[in-house]
Amino acid sequence: MSIPFTLAKKPIYDHCFTPDRTHVAITQDNDVLIYNLSNPQNPTLVTTLKHHDKPVTALDISVDNKIVTCSQDRNALVWTLQPDNTYKETLVLLRINRAATCVKWSPNGTKFAVGSSARVISVCYFEEENDWWISKHIKKPIKSTVLSLDWHENNVLISAGSTDGHLRVFSTFIKGIDSKPAPSIWGERLPFQTLCLDVNLSAWIHDVKFSPDFQFVAGVGHDSSLFIVYPGQGDLEVAKLFKIKSSNLPYNSLVFVNNNKLVTAGFDCHPFVYEGSEQGWKQTQSIDDPKNKKVNVVEQSALNMFRQMDLKGSTEPKSNTLLTIHQNTITKVKPFQYGSNGLIRFSTSGNDGKVVIFDV
Repeated sequence: MSIPFTLAKKPIYDHCFTPDRTHVAITQDNDVLIYNLSNPQNPTLVTTLKHHDKPVTALDISVDNKIVTCSQDRNALVWTLQPDNTYKETLVLLRINRAATCVKWSPNGTKFAVGSSARVISVCYFEEENDWWISKHIKKPIKSTVLSLDWHENNVLISAGSTDGHLRVFSTFIKGIDSKPAPSIWGERLPFQTLCLDVNLSAWIHDVKFSPDFQFVAGVGHDSSLFIVYPGQGDLEVAKLFKIKSSNLPYNSLVFVNNNKLVTAGFDCHPFVYEGSEQGWKQTQSIDDPKNKKVNVVEQSALNMFRQMDLKGSTEPKSNTLLTIHQNTITKVKPFQYGSNGLIRFSTSGNDGKVVIFDV
């Protein structure tokens, strides 16, 4: 089952639901639109966040309902809901000279990270004395635009994918903000900017995610591949690396269902499911697959052909409508609802202005 919402007439680069899943925030050119979805048949526009002067590239909502946005104008803003239901924006000192491309809150909401075309990751935290968010930079060895970020549950480790073809895991430990993380397969001593994993995948990494147990990472590349990376016991050691090449168009985003299943989506306009383990991964099915809907179209075309046989030279105009729910590229896939065995519903946004909730 799927629940589509047509919320805009222009591309939606990113979307995020509030923790209670009653509201969704979407990007729309230079603004962020917030909709109330209490009545799925009639989404209501609650407010519009206006401050950026160039397109908003990404947004995220924290566990305590704060919204962070980043934009091609090289800025990020934190929006806090006030008692009168308005949003107050707070300045973020990113200190970058290129467009911000992605943003992600840490699980506990005390920090967020911003990736950019300036070849840095800005790790931001709040400074009460000046009432603003300041940042520390992770620079080396990033050599190109950072396209995606994902946090570990310990609020310290962060995975990053970039256009230099590398998937990396860094430490963002900030004294006075973070508590010392427990030793894990990613390392024991984790001062700021420690490189825990660095794998050259030879493709732009559009999205990266930690597994639900945080023992390995997955990424999707511009060469239509899915990458699964299991770290080894030694420093920067890779125990296993799976590259699953597909005949599909490139993927833009992915989300884990559980440790043995994930969902990807991108330029094919509908999601794909991969399953596997340390023994290997493979594509097992697709969701909203247009191949399963072609029978009726063929029958209809044949019927129309017979109807038009008496009109010589006439041709039936072809429909421009795709057989999938999304009518254009899917830009983001995000978790929506979890059950006892993992993710049971996920949401997607696309260049067609739709947000769709799918059942796994």
